Amino acid sequence: MCLAIPAEVVAISDDGQGATVSLDGVRKDISLALVEGVCVGDYVLVHVGYALNLVSREEAARTLALMAELEQAERPGQAEQVEQAGTGL
Repeated sequence: MCLAIPAEVVAISDDGQGATVSLDGVRKDISLALVEGVCVGDYVLVHVGYALNLVSREEAARTLALMAELEQAERPGQAEQVEQAGTGL
């Protein structure tokens, strides 16, 4: 299965062919060879180092929220373990 992740463009290279994106504070340099008209502040879908498509801020937020829900669903009982560790139980 392939997965493209939405990330915010925080910088664009001088030649316009590359960009730096940020996701939860992690920055990565990517290629803009497959999309046109990308500006700082835009959100792009990133897959294997390439921006595949522009997406709206709202769509990016919905996608990232769904991914966070999936991550929590894959870790059953983790919330209870954290609570118990904090109370000394």
